[in-house]
Amino acid sequence: MTVVDNLYSGHRWAVPPTADFHQLDAGDEPAMSSILRQQRSDAVIHFAGHIVVPESIADPAKYYRNNVVASLNLIRACCASGVRYFIFSSSAAVYGDPEQVPVAEHHPTIPINPYGRTKLITEWTLRDMALGGRQGSAGLKYVALRYFNVAGASLDCTLGQATPEATHLIKVACETATGQRPSISMFGHDYDTPDGTCIRDYIHVEDLAAAHLCALDHLQSGGESQVLNCGYGRGFSVRQVLDTIEQVSGKHLSIVETERRAGDPANLVADNHAIKEVLNWTPQYDDLAIICRTAYNWECRQLQ
Repeated sequence: MTVVDNLYSGHRWAVPPTADFHQLDAGDEPAMSSILRQQRSDAVIHFAGHIVVPESIADPAKYYRNNVVASLNLIRACCASGVRYFIFSSSAAVYGDPEQVPVAEHHPTIPINPYGRTKLITEWTLRDMALGGRQGSAGLKYVALRYFNVAGASLDCTLGQATPEATHLIKVACETATGQRPSISMFGHDYDTPDGTCIRDYIHVEDLAAAHLCALDHLQSGGESQVLNCGYGRGFSVRQVLDTIEQVSGKHLSIVETERRAGDPANLVADNHAIKEVLNWTPQYDDLAIICRTAYNWECRQLQ
C-alpha cells in the first residue's frame, strides 16, 4: 500500500508503518505519475480535499484550486499511468437543499456552496474522463461515494479526527464534553424540522472505510462505474446529537444558540438502497450512541 499526503490536515502517525509513504501533494501531476508508474498501481482511492463549508464560502478559490484543479491533475496522472480503478470521496453537499428526503442518487444536483460545487465538478470530470479522451482514459472505471456526515472513531481508539479547530458537530460536542471548549454553538433553531435544528445522516467512519473496500472489490470484479450515496438512511437533529453526547459522556454541555450558518440545508438524509444493492455493503455500526461514544472515547484518549 502506498500513501500520499502533504500533511496539510493529516498526521504522519496515522499512516500505517507498513505503508510506503510519500509526503507530497496529490495534485502534483508529475510526481504522482512517477509514483504510480514505479508502483505499477492499478487503483487509487482519493481522499484529499478541503471539506469545511463555511470556509469554502469565505475562500472559494482555495477550494477550486485544491478540490477541482488538484483532483484533475491526479486523475490525469492516473490515466497516463495505467491506473484502472479510482475511488473518489464525494459529498452529499452536491444535492444542495434537496426537494425530497431521503435523497436518492437521481435527485437533481444543485449545490448551494462552493464545497458542494467542487465535489460535483470532480464527479463530472471522472465521468467525462472515463468515457473517453486521450491518454488511455477510456480504460478508467470509478466509484464516487457521496458521503453524508462521517463521524466517530475507530473502536480501539487508535484513529480519530485530529483536525485542529474542527467544525464537525460531533467532534466539537465531544471537545466541549471533555473541557477542550467552553461551549458549543447551535447554528439555527428555526429550520422547518421537528425541533427546529438541522437534520443529518451520521455514518460511522468504520462503515465508511468498509464502503471503500466494497467499491474497490466491485470494480476489480468487473463492475461498472457508479455514483453512490454513503449513509444510513435515517437522520438525527442537532439537538438529538447533543443529547446523545451528554448521555454517553455523562457531562452537561453549554449550548449557545446562534444564527443559521451560510450554506447549511435543513434536512439531508441518504436513500442508501443503491449502495447496499450494488456494493453488497452492510453497515455494522448504524447506531448514533456508538458513533458518539467512540468519538468521545477518542477525545478522552487525546487528553491522557
